Amino acid sequence: MGADDNRNVTIAMIARLAGVSVPTVSRVINNRSDVAPGTRERVEELLNQHGYRRRLPSRRTNSALIDLVFNDLDSPWAVEIIRGVEDVAHASGAGTVVSAIHRRTSAAKQWLDNMRTRSTEGVIFVTSMVEPPLQAELRRLHVPVVIVDPAGVAPQDAPTIGATNWAGSLRASQYLLGLGHRRIGFIAGPPQLMCSRARLDGYRAALDAAGIAVDDTLVRPGNFYHEAGYTAGNHLLALPDPPTAIVASSDQMALGVYEAVRKRGLRVPDDVSVVGFDDLPEVRWCSPPLTTIRQPLAEMGMLAARTVLRLANGEKIESPRVELATELIVRDSASSPRHG
Repeated sequence: MGADDNRNVTIAMIARLAGVSVPTVSRVINNRSDVAPGTRERVEELLNQHGYRRRLPSRRTNSALIDLVFNDLDSPWAVEIIRGVEDVAHASGAGTVVSAIHRRTSAAKQWLDNMRTRSTEGVIFVTSMVEPPLQAELRRLHVPVVIVDPAGVAPQDAPTIGATNWAGSLRASQYLLGLGHRRIGFIAGPPQLMCSRARLDGYRAALDAAGIAVDDTLVRPGNFYHEAGYTAGNHLLALPDPPTAIVASSDQMALGVYEAVRKRGLRVPDDVSVVGFDDLPEVRWCSPPLTTIRQPLAEMGMLAARTVLRLANGEKIESPRVELATELIVRDSASSPRHG
């Protein structure tokens, strides 16, 4: 290879040959310690083999970044995930770029164009469907991907982080059954999300184990937001034989049910018990404080960030699918029914 060829060797070329991300090669060149020994050796060998010449530093310094991509950012649980990712990123000296693609192909394309211009360690997608063309381009760029609460089936080579949604919903329903409720309504989340389907399945499993047939009129669709909880709660409470308790697949929908109950001149839990899912910070301050399933959202964000940084460093991970435990948090929104 001649001198002219040496000048054309780029970090991206070395990253492609080594099968690692561009930031990993950059860390090796800058002699940073956060690179696995085997990866460092492979990269250094390729740098020497191709005669890479380190460029003079420019006046603009790009710190390492984690891209965190949501479909939407208009929910409190997104803030909790961001908080977890930020904690890990800050500790590792990386920055965080938060984007919302609003389920639009044009927005996803614009995000990808922007991502190519920055020193991205890896990408965390939250409740997103990662389309095949996007998957292929991220592979070509050697950018590692982690998915939190994937929509549909995640790419085989992308680790996923979730929570024990089925077990959490089962526990919520069993708690209400233990209080004596037999007509329990359920408000589901978006059907395309695996976490939503798991929560509905957990509710069905609890009723089945108790010998209670699932009444489909007690199951209503939702989308995790307040308005859907309010609409579904109104529908359930207007039934000729309304439920004595309602499990909502998110805290926001549970608070929507609260409003439906209030507008009918009823009270939680005297007239209808309500259990949510998430344990967002504000639900302990509502009236009455909400009984809910705690989903460890910040911890999920932290684990996703740690995983994507390990992949960027060329390290292997123990499991491609991790589910963190959910927990029933008992407060004051559920009690025994007035009439069995």
